[in-house]
This record gives sequence, C-alpha cells and structure tokens, in this order.
Amino acid sequence: MQEMGLGRSEKRQMEEERVNLEWSLPVPSVQELVRQGQPDALPPRYVRDDVAPADHSSESSQGLPCIDLGKLMDPSSQSTELHNLHSACHQWGLFLLVNHEVSDEGMWLMKENVPGFFKLPYHEKQKSAQRPGSLEGYGQAFVTSHEQKLDWNDMIFLKCLPSHARDLELWPQNPPEFRIALDKYSEDLRKVAVAVVKYIGMALGIHEGELELLMKSFWEGRYEVRMNYYPPCPEPERAMGLSPHSDNSGITMLMECGNMPGLQVISRDGRWVTVPPVPGSIVVNLGQNHGDLQQRHIQSTRS
Repeated sequence: MQEMGLGRSEKRQMEEERVNLEWSLPVPSVQELVRQGQPDALPPRYVRDDVAPADHSSESSQGLPCIDLGKLMDPSSQSTELHNLHSACHQWGLFLLVNHEVSDEGMWLMKENVPGFFKLPYHEKQKSAQRPGSLEGYGQAFVTSHEQKLDWNDMIFLKCLPSHARDLELWPQNPPEFRIALDKYSEDLRKVAVAVVKYIGMALGIHEGELELLMKSFWEGRYEVRMNYYPPCPEPERAMGLSPHSDNSGITMLMECGNMPGLQVISRDGRWVTVPPVPGSIVVNLGQNHGDLQQRHIQSTRS
C-alpha cells in the first residue's frame, strides 16, 4: 500500500526532550524484511506496545466533511460551500477535497510511478538513499535512537518546490517517468493548496489585501513530498504503519495509491476514525493549525 503526502516537513510530537528531527538513523528496509522471508511474528522493535493498539474496527468516517472545489469556484454555490469549509476546518481540521482540478493523468502518473519505485530491486532504490544528517531521500524518518520503536513502512522524501531546492541526485531515474510525474504532481498540488488557502481565508472573512499576501506566501513556499510504502505485515494489530503525530506544515495533502483503508484521525471526542480512500479525492489536513490534529496509519494487510 502506498500513500503520498505533500506539505512542509512533518515533525511528530514527542514526550521526551526535544531532539533534532532533520535527520534519521539508518534502519533496515521493512520491504526487504518481507522479501527475504520475515518471521511469523513481528520483530521486537516493530511491536507497538507504546501506543494505543490499532483498531481495525474503528468507526468509519461517517460525517467526515467533503468539500467540492468546483462549488467554491462557482458564484452560485460559493456561499454555501464556504460555510461548509468553515465548519470542516473548525470541527475536524481535515476534509476530503473533490473536483480539485488535479488532472486524472497527473494522479494516474503518480499512482503508477510511486508503486513502481518501491517495486525496484533494493540496490536500485538505494541510489536515492538518505545521506547522513539529512531526511531527504529513501529510507526512514525520525529515528533518533537505536532503542526507538519503529514504524512498519519504507519511505522516500523529496523536496519539490521551489525547483532550485531540489536535489536531483536523490530523485529516482527509475521508473523512467518518475521525475516527470513528481514534477507535475507537485506543481498541480501547489495550485490546489493556494486555492484551498484562498477559500479558507474567504471563509474566515480575511480582507482582500491580506488574503493576497497569504496566497502569495503559499505560492512561494516550500513543497515537499513524502511517499510511504506499507508492506504486508504478519501481525498488523500489533504494528503501526505511521505513529500518531500531528503535521507542522502549513497544509498537508494526502493521496492514497491503493484502496485499503489505513489512515486514521482523532475526532473531537477522542475516537480514532478511519478515513477510507475515495477515488479521485485528496485528503486536506490542517495539522497543528487545528490544535495538533492527530493522525496515524494503521496496518491493514496481513502477510
């Protein structure tokens, strides 16, 4: 299962003293553990007794807001949809976005090339491996000690915009269209992010001059993409695909490459709620802009 998130870099909340989260210790590839013939039980570092168990029967996202960007752009429906957007941001801090104008071709290219990258031989993926002192590249994120519990995922994290921030030595050349896909995807989602911020500002009643400055800051801001791969797991109820955390980005947009639910968020009454994949939609997450909205990714597939 693959998932892509675009935004500023994520930092998870930690109860222990603050540490530098701009780098990560190297750890084994989870995908390679599976490929080499994993044991019937989870390796100890992946057993997550330190967090609430993954509840695969968690309430589905009934009532999770869905915002239609087309209706926000249409003067005849804009007022009603702005009200819906305001409510979504206030009540949830997260919503599904449809009719977002990211082309079907652009989404298809990413859904083909991201899984294609993770299907490559390990030595080929290692050409994009993280370097010491940096999170960017293929590997794992936020591993700061040799005793730390680990998430059951592999990832590749790349800086996309502005274009001069790209380290093209880390951008995979295989699959052959990976770079084209990521370039188009990041440009498309920047346009979506600016539009979403514009309408959030309108819903809040921000004055036109300030709104233009807000949109300008998001157009000129940093855009980074994290692509996660969640391999089949021998004990999914004891593992965590991605630990509970809140994003510190201005805005995070998520797209699932598969159809297996895994993303969960905490509702206002403290329940973990599953966000099912909706074809063609993007999940918009306001993260710490909504009082530390917590999310995690549970393991839904058994090996």
